[in-house]
Amino acid sequence: MRIGPYSSRTNLVLAPMAGVTDRPFRQLCKRLGAGLAVSEMVTARAELRDSAKSRRRRDHAGEVEPRIVQIAGAEPAMMAEAARLNVAEGAQIIDINMGCPAKKVCNKLAGSALLQDEELVRRILNTVVAAVDVPVTLKIRTGWDRQHRNGVRIAKLAQDAGIQALAVHGRTRADLYTGAAEYTTIRTIKAAVKIPVMANGDVTTPQQARAVLQQTGADAVMLGRAAQGRPWIFREIEQYLVTGQHLPPPANEEIAEIMLGHLDNLYSFYGEFTGVRVARKHITWYLKTQPEAAAFRERVVRVETAREQYRLIRGFLADNNNVMELAA
Repeated sequence: MRIGPYSSRTNLVLAPMAGVTDRPFRQLCKRLGAGLAVSEMVTARAELRDSAKSRRRRDHAGEVEPRIVQIAGAEPAMMAEAARLNVAEGAQIIDINMGCPAKKVCNKLAGSALLQDEELVRRILNTVVAAVDVPVTLKIRTGWDRQHRNGVRIAKLAQDAGIQALAVHGRTRADLYTGAAEYTTIRTIKAAVKIPVMANGDVTTPQQARAVLQQTGADAVMLGRAAQGRPWIFREIEQYLVTGQHLPPPANEEIAEIMLGHLDNLYSFYGEFTGVRVARKHITWYLKTQPEAAAFRERVVRVETAREQYRLIRGFLADNNNVMELAA
């Protein structure tokens, strides 16, 4: 898949997820097979740009190219200014969020709430595309609710505005994350436009990835929650798509190396206090398939220092009595 001057090494994309797709996680997923990785959502609101959270979300130092930053907002001029700011700070592709269903985003008429107002969508897209000289992409849902699936019209507006790729989550805003993703609508959207389309929603195995690509005709699949605690899913899918063969699960030693390396990067990126707290959810995800790890998870998420957190994880992974079948 090609977006402007950038070619994706694989047709697998890490979806933007607030509180998850920070620089350490994007780097890890790219190393393990993701061709592209999109940043956490960055607000377009000027009064929030200098918060510690916003500054971290705009930090791309050392990141494998292309650097993709997702922006969110509802006012065309403010979105254009946010796009220019992020390009000046190193973004090579700007992604516009019209897919997030969270109430705190939609209540400000941003994210997927924008799908209700097609004229506003058109103005935002045209304004942002005109504001920067890098490719602009868009993430949407299939519509506002099941009675208003306007994804095809939004996709055509996007193409006409100069959007260079489109990611479609196969649910409406009203569906949130419930029910099964609807790939038929994604297929209809793909058939209606010439720009690359990424299919998103419910891809958790290599077999599902291949089936979704075949069913939708999409150029790529975008994975979100399936990569939490299992970042090696990208190379598993890549291997299956290319050869039809399944990779063996990662060895215990490699899981330890991936997990401990991830913790190191979190501590370095956030500092100890915040890094320890951000690491807790990743630790829970890495260990969530281990029934025998329940008591350990309860213990490790309560520690307050990086040294103790790291020591406990390393000890747990080194314990021969713990069979780490995290890839199962």
